Amino acid sequence: MDRTERFYHIDRLLHERHVVPVADFLEALEVSLATFKRDLEYLRERFNAPIVWDREAGGYRFDKVQTGLRYELPGLWFNASEVYALLTMQQLLKDLEPGLLAPHVEPLLARLRALLDKGDIPADTVEKRIRFHHQAARRHDPKHFAPIAAGVLQRRRLVIDHYVRSRDETIRRAVSPQRLTFYREAWYLDAWCHLRDELRSFALDAISEVSLGSDAALDIPDDEMQATLDGGYGIFAGKEVEWAELEFTAERARWVSREVWHPDQERRFLPDGSFRLRVPYSNPTELAMDILRHVPAVTVISPDELRSRVREQLAMGMATL
Repeated sequence: MDRTERFYHIDRLLHERHVVPVADFLEALEVSLATFKRDLEYLRERFNAPIVWDREAGGYRFDKVQTGLRYELPGLWFNASEVYALLTMQQLLKDLEPGLLAPHVEPLLARLRALLDKGDIPADTVEKRIRFHHQAARRHDPKHFAPIAAGVLQRRRLVIDHYVRSRDETIRRAVSPQRLTFYREAWYLDAWCHLRDELRSFALDAISEVSLGSDAALDIPDDEMQATLDGGYGIFAGKEVEWAELEFTAERARWVSREVWHPDQERRFLPDGSFRLRVPYSNPTELAMDILRHVPAVTVISPDELRSRVREQLAMGMATL
């Protein structure tokens, strides 16, 4: 049990039972007598806890007559591991969208830091020792995030200028935003494109202009979103789904077997230690890229079209070397 948890446990036992023998504290807290006494001293010195020993009653209790500062544990209290997790999440949020949430979460973070500073590890140590390394992250213009998020949450249409990399052109589109997705170090807007009359995902870093409209956004049913955007592999959408079967060497299986390539994946080890993985996909682009990362420790078992695509890309790559 964390020390901060013990403080609340001591407080609760004294309020519920009024007089608590030492043996009961030690059993409930699962600590040594020396640790328990240190906790008492901490409560008395830091929080002015009026905890006294009652010889006649044979236990500790709250003193009925309290002098000095009023005793009160903080109304918001997290144990150390929870505070560390929250501070870690704060670091991630700052990296995901710099400055957007800071004005809203800073008062809470200041309180969390104050709580953590009363523990064993200072808050600045946690922030110094926990680091997020974002490799190949694609940065979008921060000013676009707020109107896009507003469109998603307020259910209002957006007009975006979207750069199509494959054709090297920018197209203005009216879209009905459905959701924001953070995937592989980049933000995507999943939306109904009124220009093409279909669901599409737009990378925020490919959006050069955004305006929030007054018209209500078209709402797409969840099952259609699931079938179109979530059924395939990665960020590429499509309703027609195929299954790829891959086999990894026993050595590479030590890593791949712990990875989640798709929520619906199927996996099994073979007797020789190699690893079979089946994943659904609708567009082979991203799947082929991930397969190529593991060459030569991976074999495409099926389908033939995917195996041919990977071979072609390998041949094209060899031709440039």
